[in-house]
Amino acid sequence: MGEVFRNFRDDPELCVAIITGAGDKFFCPGWDLKAAADGEGADSDYGAGGFGGLQELRAMNKPVIAAVNGICCGGGFEWALSADIILAAEHATFALPEIRSGTVADAASVKLPKRIPYHIAMEMLLTGRWLDAEEGARWGFVNQIHPADRLMDEARALADHLADGPPLVYAAIKEIVREAEAMTFQDAMNRITRRQFPTVDILYDSEDQLEGARAFAEKRDPVWKGR
Repeated sequence: MGEVFRNFRDDPELCVAIITGAGDKFFCPGWDLKAAADGEGADSDYGAGGFGGLQELRAMNKPVIAAVNGICCGGGFEWALSADIILAAEHATFALPEIRSGTVADAASVKLPKRIPYHIAMEMLLTGRWLDAEEGARWGFVNQIHPADRLMDEARALADHLADGPPLVYAAIKEIVREAEAMTFQDAMNRITRRQFPTVDILYDSEDQLEGARAFAEKRDPVWKGR
């Protein structure tokens, strides 16, 4: 998976990724506890991008959609949280059951309290309680819920919409959001205005920046070139 996402990141012809599971039962059940019982450590080297190939991949500046088509738990839930937008089938369920197997949901412990109300995140981490798709949407980590037989159609429609958008702007948005998480507001704004984010510097000198302004003035759809 690390190689897949690294190739996606580096290929200028690819705009948007969708991650989903085969069948309709599992999106991803997470860490293989049978492998853990045989001695595989939680700190094993999972290669480029870490677990699932996405969570720790540097400079992932393209949109990623998770189409959660079933059980999404443990590392699988952490994997989904690495996406930018989460669509869920009506029967999808979510949990962090690591507490019951004597280990820590490490990525979720970092991410989840920043994404949803603290007390809900802590309840999930401390109890392993399961949530359905409706509750996931209520707490804000699920964007949309769809019937199972419509999930991939909706994910592809969203991907098509994003693919028609400005790739340099997407890259700038993702870098700013990622890097600003550990900054004060003013520090982040200073770095933007001084063009100290590489993606912002590229965007501000790009043909696409000028094309967007021209298209608006001429009342037409812009033609993005990614340069």
